[in-house]
Amino acid sequence: MMDRLQFEKKLWAEGYQSIMGLDEAGRGSLCGPVVAAGVIFKEGTLIDGLRDSKKLTLKQRLAFEPMIKEKAVCWSVQESSPAIIDQINILQASLRAMDLCAQSAHPQPDFLLIDGNKYLDAICPHKCVVGGDDLSMSIAAASVLAKVHRDRYMKQLHEQFPHYGWDTNVGYATKKHFAGLKKHGITKHHRHSFNLHTKKKYK
Repeated sequence: MMDRLQFEKKLWAEGYQSIMGLDEAGRGSLCGPVVAAGVIFKEGTLIDGLRDSKKLTLKQRLAFEPMIKEKAVCWSVQESSPAIIDQINILQASLRAMDLCAQSAHPQPDFLLIDGNKYLDAICPHKCVVGGDDLSMSIAAASVLAKVHRDRYMKQLHEQFPHYGWDTNVGYATKKHFAGLKKHGITKHHRHSFNLHTKKKYK
């Protein structure tokens, strides 16, 4: 069985006490914000079954969300808007949202575990872990909070903009989303830097 505390145990043994797992959701979406979450657990905390949010069902994610928030020493969810994504690009906007999670944490993290292979220059020590959302419980917790928060937001937006199927695709590229773009055009929530105005994309 995989030990999803392998990174945390090593860092706790080295004396780090506020290890924050960081992940984002919505990077590949056509619209809406990119959402990041950061989670710090007390040494020794284990939540059985917690793993990459994409490998959990909706019911499981919704069950884990309050459990994570209850057991966490600290958690933070931050967004970068479509306007920011268009201004600085999706990668930088994702990293910005993660950095906001670390900056807003109380207590401040003394080590960051980040899903992926890139992060901003940071004074705080950090480690990037490719596939970390399924290897580290702290990152997995962040992935759940980020995805649940973003999916909930996109489903609320669907009530105002019902033509794009955001209640099911939460902003990602689907046939219904493209059909809505072709018929009703681009909303203020779409990422214009993704070249959504190109008509051939809707055929």
